[in-house]
Amino acid sequence: MKIYGIGTDIIKISRIKKSIKSKTFISRLFSQDEVEKCNKTKNTFNCFAKRFAAKEAFSKALGTGISKGINFNEIVVLNEKNGKPYIKLKNKTKKNVEKKLKKKFFKISLSLADERNYAVAFVTISI
Repeated sequence: MKIYGIGTDIIKISRIKKSIKSKTFISRLFSQDEVEKCNKTKNTFNCFAKRFAAKEAFSKALGTGISKGINFNEIVVLNEKNGKPYIKLKNKTKKNVEKKLKKKFFKISLSLADERNYAVAFVTISI
């Protein structure tokens, strides 16, 4: 496989903390699975911030940004049982990414981290 794109993003957690009060913001950016997971965690704001950064990093790796059929709430950041994060694409976003990459099978690698005031994500897309 070769690397199609690389993306990274960093966000100040306090930005998410302010925005998360809006139900519209939450539903526009996060899936129900993400909302449930983050609401169960000790550091809710960090959880949402890491997911937001992952979505931004993914859009940068794809080279489109959030536009043209790429929706934040259809880029779902989940965790394997061992805690490793991964991205699952859904609905129109999945179809549009497959169309852009001209492939149905590709690999998205994700790394997340947070420290006191910031959350960061790093994404690679391999085809």
